[in-house]
Amino acid sequence: MDEVTQFFHQGMVSFLLGCSFSFENAMLASGLPVRNIEEGKNVSMYITNIPCIPSGPFACPMVVSMRPMKPEQAVRAVQVTTRFHLTHGAPIHIGSPDEIGIKDLSRPDFGDPVTIHPGEVPLFWACGVTSTLAALSASLPLVITHAPGHMFVSDLKDEQMTLM
Repeated sequence: MDEVTQFFHQGMVSFLLGCSFSFENAMLASGLPVRNIEEGKNVSMYITNIPCIPSGPFACPMVVSMRPMKPEQAVRAVQVTTRFHLTHGAPIHIGSPDEIGIKDLSRPDFGDPVTIHPGEVPLFWACGVTSTLAALSASLPLVITHAPGHMFVSDLKDEQMTLM
C-alpha cells in the first residue's frame, strides 16, 4: 500500500444513514402526495432547534425533511413510513414548524421550497443531512459525504429495507 492510500485508510470510519427517499415510492403507491416529486424538485430540508445527543466532538441540531399533505393523509404517511424503521422511520413532528425552530417554510436550508396548498400541514422526518452538520461541528481534517438530496445508491429495493 502506498503512503497516500495508507493515510486515507488509517483511522477512517464509514457508515451509511437512511434517507427519506427510501419511503417515497411506498408513499406514492399508497396514494399519498410527494410534493417534491410532483414539482420536480429536491426535498425541502431545514435545520431545527432540536439538539442531537452529543458524542465526542460531534454536536449539532437535527435536520429534517418536509412533505406537506392533508391532515387525514398524515395518518397514512405515519403508517407507511414506520415500516421503514431501518432506513428512516416515521415523522418526528407534524404541524407547526415554529415549534421545532423553523421560521419560514419557503426558505429551506437545503433542497428546494415546495408548494403548500391550503388545508395542508407539514410533516417532518429526521434527515441524513444531520450527519453533515455533525461532521462539520467536529472540525475533522477530512470528511467524505453526500450532497443533500443525492444519497447512496445500491441494488437493494426500498421494500427490502422493511423486511430486514
